[in-house]
Amino acid sequence: MEKLARRISKVVLFCGLFFLAGRYVHTYPLPMTLQQQHYLILISDTFGVADYELFYIFAMVIIDIIVATIVYAALIKLCRYCWAKRVSTAAGRR
Repeated sequence: MEKLARRISKVVLFCGLFFLAGRYVHTYPLPMTLQQQHYLILISDTFGVADYELFYIFAMVIIDIIVATIVYAALIKLCRYCWAKRVSTAAGRR
């Protein structure tokens, strides 16, 4: 049961980080300027995508997943470091 609770908490943490990345990580200001829209259309044409708005949404989702993954990995490493340090200090007191 403890293992299931840890897995669920990790999934909830990642979903929360993904939500925060989607909310606060932007490559362009909203609404886009005409020049930025022009570049978006050129890039989507280069990749052969007809719907440039869908291309923008897909690119932003990929960026948000990357950001959430990096932050998640850093948080997990930090937690493991703190837990290991706490255990080593507790063992040293005995």
